[in-house]
Amino acid sequence: MSGGQDGSLPDDARPDDPARAADGLPVDLTIPDDLSSLTESADDPVTVALVVTQVAAAGPLAAACSLATVDVDVVPSPVGALALLRDPRTAAAGAAAISKLLKAVPVVLLERRASQITATRWTAGEQGDELPAGLVLSDAPAVLEDLLLGGVSVGDLDGVVTSVGLSRWKAMRMLASSTRGRR
Repeated sequence: MSGGQDGSLPDDARPDDPARAADGLPVDLTIPDDLSSLTESADDPVTVALVVTQVAAAGPLAAACSLATVDVDVVPSPVGALALLRDPRTAAAGAAAISKLLKAVPVVLLERRASQITATRWTAGEQGDELPAGLVLSDAPAVLEDLLLGGVSVGDLDGVVTSVGLSRWKAMRMLASSTRGRR
């Protein structure tokens, strides 16, 4: 392939070639308006779903999730408790339920599909706007990123409380003891 430095087209990209446009690109080349379709697919399954909350401790959030029948492992973090959904396919339902429990404050659902991460705000059970995932993760504690990217297993972390298997009675006691501690 040779082309002149004077801006002339290479020999194999002549304008008289019916398969090529005057600029040398194939005629059937289509460039989508939204380039995200080139790197992600809505068909990719969610492999990790994590809800970031402002709840100070893991126990009360796990207890509330148990009462709402949301299966999560709750990890304490400096920014608030992180609810890692046991079944990532239930991400939207889990985020809706958790945000209903925490009506006064928004939560953020982080989902990982293949190599893409999305972040969505939820308030009072309603899905809100999509947030730039990079911005959400920019000041996040390392444990959040490690969980989201699969760098650490929830079983390897300290202070994790699960909502799975908590009896209604024990969940109510956990919630009651956490409210007594705040007074």
